[in-house]
Amino acid sequence: MFGSKKNKPQIDQEQLEFIQNAQSRIKQKKRLYFHFVVFLLGALFLVIANTVLGIGKDTQFFGIDWFVFAILSWLFIFLIHLFNVFVTNRFMGKAWEQQQMEKLVTQQQVRIEKLKSELKKEAPHIAESEVYNEELKAKEKTSELTIIVAAGENDAIGKDNKLIWHLSDDLKRFKKLTSGHHIIMGRKTFESFPKPLPNRKHVVISRQPSYQAPEGVIVVNSLEKAIEIANNDPQPFIIGGGQIYELAMPLADKIEITRVHAEFEADTFFPKIDTSIWKEVDNVFHKKDSEHEHEFSFITYVRK
Repeated sequence: MFGSKKNKPQIDQEQLEFIQNAQSRIKQKKRLYFHFVVFLLGALFLVIANTVLGIGKDTQFFGIDWFVFAILSWLFIFLIHLFNVFVTNRFMGKAWEQQQMEKLVTQQQVRIEKLKSELKKEAPHIAESEVYNEELKAKEKTSELTIIVAAGENDAIGKDNKLIWHLSDDLKRFKKLTSGHHIIMGRKTFESFPKPLPNRKHVVISRQPSYQAPEGVIVVNSLEKAIEIANNDPQPFIIGGGQIYELAMPLADKIEITRVHAEFEADTFFPKIDTSIWKEVDNVFHKKDSEHEHEFSFITYVRK
């Protein structure tokens, strides 16, 4: 119909590249053919110039007429041109580079698809592992590992495996906080008790493989194992001694400390509380009285 536009034939990219490559090869071969014709005419001219016209007739190199060297040199250049057209440009030209690039891209795509396939196979396991880790973290959060200690202003906590002071309210607070929970301690701390404390699960850390403890007392060889055993307890307590406190400081969530406001001679000390790590959230002061020969404070720290 009048006024309608005719659809122009479309050539896809692959066909266009093929045509462009063919045109390039034709140009290369035409230039080679022209070079060959010029070479033949030039060689014929050199021969005629020497033998008929006598140009450089007496000029020789190594007993051979000069024009022979000229023709051979020109032949060498022609052979290089020939090699370039039928070898270099054919197998190492732009088309060859494109083919190699496409091969590399194809290989990479195959590798990517293989990795995707392997990832799909592993995805359920990864998801299961992530869920497990989240559940483990949730369990860890429900258990608040707490250090409980009484220490002087110079961090003294004991001498000759005994307490240095007797504070009635401190003992009552210790009993109130730890009752119904696991209490984790070193062997020497446990041996300082006349007998196991009632209504508490004792976990004793000892390096002695054959250490004998009363029935109901759990003996382990590391703090990590003790914490693992107390994992179901919402608030297990670390109760001493000095080395166990030191090991527990990086792992604990809370510190309940009775700070006795005096300095004492001791052989066991509590680690320094780093206030850049620990935040004080409660502090109750108690004056000295008939039952308490020293002033003291109940202080609670939580990890920042």
